[in-house]
Amino acid sequence: MNGMFDLTGKRALVTGANTGLGQAIAVALAHAGAGIVAVGRSSMAETEAMVAGTGSSFQAISADLSTLEPIDRIVSEASAGGRVDILVNNAGIIRRADAIDFTEADWDAVMDVNLKSVFFLTQAFARRMIADGAGGKVINIASLLSFQGGIRIPSYTASKSGLAGLTRLLACEWAARGINVNAIAPGYFATNNTQALRDDPDRNAQIQARIPAGHWGKPSDLGGAAVFLASDASAYVHGVVLPVDGGWLAR
Repeated sequence: MNGMFDLTGKRALVTGANTGLGQAIAVALAHAGAGIVAVGRSSMAETEAMVAGTGSSFQAISADLSTLEPIDRIVSEASAGGRVDILVNNAGIIRRADAIDFTEADWDAVMDVNLKSVFFLTQAFARRMIADGAGGKVINIASLLSFQGGIRIPSYTASKSGLAGLTRLLACEWAARGINVNAIAPGYFATNNTQALRDDPDRNAQIQARIPAGHWGKPSDLGGAAVFLASDASAYVHGVVLPVDGGWLAR
């Protein structure tokens, strides 16, 4: 059974791997045996050290996915080190404001990173996966806001709802080409993106009271889901948006 989850010999590219959820996913995949290509805007020295502790290989690519400009370079640099078998689209941003006051700039910034760049980066790697006939795995990091509306995050909700739809569309188109496209929908996790919520005593208490597990998720809690969707254990899983939310959606 353990062999089904073994990623030895595979290479995984993880965007936003410099911190938070992306870092935790990269480390989990490395523990399963995958070599890691980490893409991020800031130093990835901490992630590199954590991956080194697993014995897996590590490659860092500095890139800002707020535009499509770096995509060809990312593909070229990553592929120079060998085939990319697993793509994890984790990089994302959030902007908070009441919908009535939300600006076009904040709308575009979030949609560009969370949806537009995800699609075109995935397209670029899928072309190679299809061309060599060896298939691959795509894991998108969606959100509870792929299922719910939320408040004060209109562009984030729209982008993550769109990402869930995109996951299903790509699964329909590429499943027969040997590419599994699935998503993970994290619940409330302790990351930089949720710092403002955790610092607000009232919101923090409301959120924790709503989570059946009774606490915020740790980034490492996503590792098992990521390894499952990256491995042969999920060979017949296509188009799923898997919540990892402490039971939030069950309540």
